[in-house]
Amino acid sequence: MKAWIAFWNILRKDIKNYYLKPPNISWGIIFPLSWTLMQFIRLPNAETMEIRNLLPGLMGMSILFGTTSMLSVTITFERKGRSFDRLLLAPIGLNTLVLAKTSGAIIFGLLNAFWPVFFGSFFADPSSVHWPLVFIGALLTSVTSTFLGLTIAVSANEVFEAQTYSNFFRFPMIFLSGLFFPVSRLPVVVQPISYCLPLTYGADLMNEGINSAGMILPWINILLLIGFAALLFSISQMNIKRKWIQ
Repeated sequence: MKAWIAFWNILRKDIKNYYLKPPNISWGIIFPLSWTLMQFIRLPNAETMEIRNLLPGLMGMSILFGTTSMLSVTITFERKGRSFDRLLLAPIGLNTLVLAKTSGAIIFGLLNAFWPVFFGSFFADPSSVHWPLVFIGALLTSVTSTFLGLTIAVSANEVFEAQTYSNFFRFPMIFLSGLFFPVSRLPVVVQPISYCLPLTYGADLMNEGINSAGMILPWINILLLIGFAALLFSISQMNIKRKWIQ
């Protein structure tokens, strides 16, 4: 019960202090919106299938940038203000602390994911979408992206450093994870890198749910995303222990 109380209070504090601030709310709305409208305007006479083909990629990009950017701010600011150090001294488990600090970003990323779907529903019929599969794909993608952002954020001392490190991973992932064209169309020498990226499996799962065009079986995507989440969570914990708990 004490762990849940600590978890809720840390999450509530982060939502109030970071996620409900006007700049972050506008980031969560305007950024996915601009990507979505940019693509839809580019295809003014597009058929329904063309628009639906864009949605998994737009969802993946919205999740990736939303989660990693928020953690770059929250973790780095709290490290500079020493409030993160005080949380580490609190009588709560490290698992509880890490999950509480990342839950806000996971929720933020999940909400970001469905802005493109909302606007896409005005142009394409969503009745044939497999919503449970899309939700699972968006949720697991948000979890893995959040833990990737945490791994990066605990390694940086300034916000600009965390954003720079994040971009080092984010921009290659946009082109290598099959967001807008299949991984099979990439050069053969690059494809192994694509299959080492969690976003590849999240995008494929959402593509299966929206367009029934996934390249990998859904249950394999789910298992791999859970494995990536566990790996990134463990790496984040090891980094925190190495830098602060010795």
